[in-house]
Amino acid sequence: MTFDSLIAFNLVLLAALASPGAALLYAIKTCVASGRAAGFATGIGLGFAAALWTLAALLGLEGLFRLFPWTYTVLKFGGALYLIWLAIQTWRHAKSPVGEASRPHGRAFLSGMLINAGNPKSMLFAAAVIVVVFPQGLAATEIAIIVANHFVLEVCFYGVVALLLSSAPARRGYLGAKPILDRIAATLLGALGLRLLTERN
Repeated sequence: MTFDSLIAFNLVLLAALASPGAALLYAIKTCVASGRAAGFATGIGLGFAAALWTLAALLGLEGLFRLFPWTYTVLKFGGALYLIWLAIQTWRHAKSPVGEASRPHGRAFLSGMLINAGNPKSMLFAAAVIVVVFPQGLAATEIAIIVANHFVLEVCFYGVVALLLSSAPARRGYLGAKPILDRIAATLLGALGLRLLTERN
């Protein structure tokens, strides 16, 4: 493993993080609805699960999915059902007022972790990038460095999101448009869940 390969991995990962998806959408909603601390805790949960998928990819879990396709199917359907449940809850509470108390950090962390843990495609993405960027036969220390690097990068990214979107103007803007924004978020989350349920692979 070289420093250049680690930089290349980080650039691809940053591009993936910045693209609209369930993780970024949920992080943004948490930041503006529940505050900076809850947003940061959610980011730690998202990063933790994503780093675990990278570890799984490095250890060859993709091969397990190929040998036992049902394991991938179980994870995919579980993740899809969670996204749909989250979409339903978001839609139901779109008009509910947001309280002043922030979401408990443990709950925010767990919610973030479940978003990424329930999407095995995160691992398949990591596996595809790893195959292209890193050589085979990585040492245990190199694997540890890659996984830790992934986790730190995700936490830093979502930390910046929490700082930018948990400000008073962002919160006021969100509260004013909450019913519309929550229903847009619910629609997107539900669509992602349905897509996972209906796609063939």
